[in-house]
Amino acid sequence: MSETGSTADIGVSRDGHVAIVEIRRPPHNFFDIQLIRGLADIFESLDSDPTCRCSVLAAQGTSFCAGADFSRPENAPDVDPTRKTTPLYDEALRLFSCAKPVVAAVHGAAVGGGLGLSLVADFRVTCPEARFSANFTRLGFHPGFALTYTLPRLIGVQKSALMFYTGRRIGGVEAVAIGLADVLVPQDLVRAEALKLAVEIAVSAPLAVVSTRATLRAGLVEQAQKAVAREGAEQSWQRQTADFKEGIAAMAARRLPVFQGK
Repeated sequence: MSETGSTADIGVSRDGHVAIVEIRRPPHNFFDIQLIRGLADIFESLDSDPTCRCSVLAAQGTSFCAGADFSRPENAPDVDPTRKTTPLYDEALRLFSCAKPVVAAVHGAAVGGGLGLSLVADFRVTCPEARFSANFTRLGFHPGFALTYTLPRLIGVQKSALMFYTGRRIGGVEAVAIGLADVLVPQDLVRAEALKLAVEIAVSAPLAVVSTRATLRAGLVEQAQKAVAREGAEQSWQRQTADFKEGIAAMAARRLPVFQGK
């Protein structure tokens, strides 16, 4: 297995026709616009590489991706009421636009935007210890990362509403049962099983796979774009509320928030 094109935060290695893209911000792999832009750059370059047929998206540390760390001032989201989307979500849309299949190796928590990142992939391999959570309303603001489109598309409106409204954590066993993830294995085998699935995909005719994927995902990018426009507009004003400040403070203090609806 060879490594090439890696950066400080993202590792890229190859196993035959499969690329392994690894997020390297342990333990929780919090993202910012630079990380999402870096991932988009890498996946776009893999799209133009005829020797790559499928990718595995994995991560170091204990979490797959715990979203954006809003407790850190440098990661606070921009509040610009004149924009319909945020620069971060513009980069996320680049990920949704990529052409080749991706298998996510979700070995730990995929929370908030981290859940959104996991849904960029075509398939998710996970384990009982993993946790999936759309915890935005627990932080005092509207869901983002196109999750209001991608999550209902995957598991249905009713189950999505339950995750959105409560912010509850779904374990790996339940995630597979409701269709949020596809394969359940022991935690230490998650990456190997994701690679196994990616190799199986890579055996198929690459032009046929890419065209079939394009058919199945027809309209996805356009719908994701509409979703992030709506999400960004709602997040913009909600991030100026007292509830948002309380949600972030409660998360930093590891306590339940006390929201006032203002």
